Amino acid sequence: MQIQINTGHNIDGNETVVAATTEAVTHALRHFSDRITRVELHLADENGPKGGEDDIRCTLEARLEGRQPMAVTHHAGTIPLAVHGAAKSLVSLIETTLGRAEALQRAERS
Repeated sequence: MQIQINTGHNIDGNETVVAATTEAVTHALRHFSDRITRVELHLADENGPKGGEDDIRCTLEARLEGRQPMAVTHHAGTIPLAVHGAAKSLVSLIETTLGRAEALQRAERS
């Protein structure tokens, strides 16, 4: 599973941020790592230097083998919270998508 991190111009994409976000996403998606080819993570500070509540946006886009890309977005006050929220939403979306596909396959075999 390849993880690509993109940051907006108001977010410092230093090594610490990259390492922490990579670790969080890898850990959250570990159960699906054999099915995911690539994950793109986009971080943006929507209010820039003005600040504000929940102004950090994290968008995660996962590409599963043989499927269309799927994406989720989460807003939070800090980068770790935004990444965690988006990762949690992505796990739920993948579980739902794969669960439906497996149910359809079982129904076709019956």
